[in-house]
Amino acid sequence: MGEPAGIGPEVAVAAFSELNGRIGGRPLRLVGDPDVLRNCGRLPHEAIIPTTAHAVRTPGRPDPDNAAATVEAITLAVELAVKGDAAAVVTAPINKAVLMQTGFRFPGHTDYLAHLTGAPRAVMMLASDELRVIPLTVHIPIAEVPHAIDTASIIETAEITLTALKRDFAIARPRLAVAGLNPHAGEDGVLGGEEINIITPAITELKRRGHNVIGPLPSDTMFHAEARAGYDAALCMYHDQALIPIKTLSFWQGVNVTLGLPIIRTSPDHGTGFDIAGKGLADARSMIAAIRMAAMMADARAR
Repeated sequence: MGEPAGIGPEVAVAAFSELNGRIGGRPLRLVGDPDVLRNCGRLPHEAIIPTTAHAVRTPGRPDPDNAAATVEAITLAVELAVKGDAAAVVTAPINKAVLMQTGFRFPGHTDYLAHLTGAPRAVMMLASDELRVIPLTVHIPIAEVPHAIDTASIIETAEITLTALKRDFAIARPRLAVAGLNPHAGEDGVLGGEEINIITPAITELKRRGHNVIGPLPSDTMFHAEARAGYDAALCMYHDQALIPIKTLSFWQGVNVTLGLPIIRTSPDHGTGFDIAGKGLADARSMIAAIRMAAMMADARAR
């Protein structure tokens, strides 16, 4: 369901209707407050897995009183997936600030999903048919990025990514490109030493472990079509380095995928859209893409 006051329920219901309630051989189910979901469109009774907590949908006006239903919808969906009753979870956008007003102590979906599933570390990937990117650091100020990257985290993130590419995307020998941090990937230390001191040692160790990894690459030349043909995913050092290319190439088809979990989780690559909620302007294409990618990943795991 996502945030009841945002476009999440709208795009969830629209995607359900567009896909006629099924994806491949699997039925789709909507998890959330039935009144919120039915406020966004007509739905058959069996389409909804209801929360016990209730929410009131006032488009564009988030209310902390809805937090319990929002969190319960996530929790319930994850529990179903952990038990094997659901093949995957697709989450609609939430508003973290509203949830935190009620004591929710996680910075977002990814951290809460890791908590619910007991995963030691979850990794965010943005994926489309054009490109897959992983930001090593995510929602931190740009000034903190150089201090937040280290060789061990690059190795760990890369191995989680490579494992997922094999298991969930059916790529037998995945290729990972690693971006540099500085302009021109540091230009042999002239423009910064992180490539020499932090990133290259991680790549060397990953190669020693038998992984197909290239880099560090200058980020201004690694995202054009010919460069993208040389790898299956790109590990970037910070948020915008990863997200600008994929949002430029695939704004409506980009999907947020959480790697490192025992379950499959995807979500549309957009926010709550409070400014357009309830106005009939929400576009369900990213939600549909997220559902299709989740189904593809579930098929890959089932093989």
